[in-house]
Amino acid sequence: MRPLLLLLAFAANGALAQDEGRATADAIVVHKAARTLTVLDGEGRVVREFHGVQLGPDPVGAKHFQGDGRTPEGHYTIDYGNDRSAYHLALHISYPAPADRAFAAARGRAPGGLIMIHGQPNGWAAEGHGLRAPGDWTDGCIALSDAEIEQVWRLVGDDTPITILP
Repeated sequence: MRPLLLLLAFAANGALAQDEGRATADAIVVHKAARTLTVLDGEGRVVREFHGVQLGPDPVGAKHFQGDGRTPEGHYTIDYGNDRSAYHLALHISYPAPADRAFAAARGRAPGGLIMIHGQPNGWAAEGHGLRAPGDWTDGCIALSDAEIEQVWRLVGDDTPITILP
């Protein structure tokens, strides 16, 4: 009985911290090939890990140009959240960085932008389509289920570093 009480107390404390809006994540790591998004604390411990993340239609390789269907690779930050996006919650990734802009410009191209971690299209699950749209469908963003992005939204604040690995 005692372990159950401890578990309930831990769950209640976690819910309280999240309800108060305090971010508890210090970093995010995305492994594109493994299809994982890991939220870490300041000690590098896993706070949450999500599997089966969805990417753009051409997920192998780094994003270099607008419309290439790829997700960036490298070190960025979460610089703001949008709770009114076309997808269920969205956290903006600071792509393109100056190096990304320079790479694209040197080739006479635009680097693209508006790369986010977000949920599914608004209303997707409510319309009976299931928890996730099928396959890799974003324009280079990182998509989670609506329930998963809600967890990340509560844990991650502005200026949280994000590393996106191949």
